[in-house]
Amino acid sequence: MAYDDGRVACTDEALVIRKYYFPFGDKRVPYRAIERVRVVPMAGLSGRYRLWGSGDFIHWYNWDPGRTKKDLQLVIQLHGRRAKPVITPDVPDDVTAEFTTRGVTVEGAR
Repeated sequence: MAYDDGRVACTDEALVIRKYYFPFGDKRVPYRAIERVRVVPMAGLSGRYRLWGSGDFIHWYNWDPGRTKKDLQLVIQLHGRRAKPVITPDVPDDVTAEFTTRGVTVEGAR
């Protein structure tokens, strides 16, 4: 595995978001299904205090009790989907590098 922090993993074929579904099922997203990824600063009203789930039914956060201490979130736009998984990896630069290596467009703050 190229990256794995226990909550987010980048394999050769897909992004694995652990503890995405209730009660803690994983979501596997093939890189080819990702249209683009936006890097967004974390703020109080934009996900910092959301431990799991969604507040707007568009952005969906996996279970991450450490999110309150993180500075960046990665919003994943999937081809043909309205819902956007949002991840907060421990080392966002490593994950964005993996996306870039796999041909996924990464936009935003860095």
